[in-house]
Amino acid sequence: MRIDHIALYVNQLEQARDFFVKYFHAVSNEGYHNKTTGFRSYFLQFEDSARLEVMQKPQMEDAEKTLTRTGYIHIAISAGSREAVDALTQTLRADGYEVVSGSRTTGDGYYESCIVGIEGNQIEITV
Repeated sequence: MRIDHIALYVNQLEQARDFFVKYFHAVSNEGYHNKTTGFRSYFLQFEDSARLEVMQKPQMEDAEKTLTRTGYIHIAISAGSREAVDALTQTLRADGYEVVSGSRTTGDGYYESCIVGIEGNQIEITV
């Protein structure tokens, strides 16, 4: 078995789509809109065929996203090399995104950085 996709509800749908396209080279579909319910989504495909669905609907709860909450905490995206991790981290920092750790080698051997991306969601950038 394999994970087919991960889904993320967001308030700013196009902004979320554009974030993953710009920084992580995702390719977006044309989008889906259910006119009856108001639900909208985009599927974003990454070069290894992993997919992320960003979604929005008219009424959503927007609880505080602390970095130590229970449940899903981050998405990890491989940049391919240490140099790419460093470069992307610097680009995101320069563009105003909070870097919460790294770039660094963790105790379990990962080279990574973590940023707070769109709408307070944590993204790990790794080799």
